[in-house]
Amino acid sequence: MGALVKLVDATLFVFFFVIALAAPLIDAQTCLPQSLFPNVLVQLKSWYARQYGDYLVTQKPHFFVGIVWLELLFQWPLSIANLYGILAAKSWFNTTCLIYGVSVFTSMVTILSELVQSGKASDKLLYMYFPFLGLGVLAILRGLLPPSSTTSSGIGKRPTLGRKKKA
Repeated sequence: MGALVKLVDATLFVFFFVIALAAPLIDAQTCLPQSLFPNVLVQLKSWYARQYGDYLVTQKPHFFVGIVWLELLFQWPLSIANLYGILAAKSWFNTTCLIYGVSVFTSMVTILSELVQSGKASDKLLYMYFPFLGLGVLAILRGLLPPSSTTSSGIGKRPTLGRKKKA
């Protein structure tokens, strides 16, 4: 089971790293003035919207802007905390991973429901969003797993004191 947990942690680490970079640089353009971003990032986002036909990015419906704010103010800091939690094998990682997973899963169900029910989404666009639904599920499952051996080795153990017993 330890190898499986390490594989899940490695996968989550890649996703958290992508989110840690993409949220403030790309996704934030949805709700912040584009004048705050370098031209290359603005062009990258507009290329993505054209390439995949992402009408949510171009039309900016209110619910989508709200989800992006949720990502920036709640999920993005959690992804950074989870990166640290993985690297430093922190005991609280399971909790923050579970919180992050539930939040991402809820957001992705909302977005994917809109994409599917609108009939505007191409398969290509759906395939762009589905991995993030999987990220949510994987983060939830990781949050429910027992801590790995590296994180649980010090939990509940007290250091021995350096004094001798008196007879």
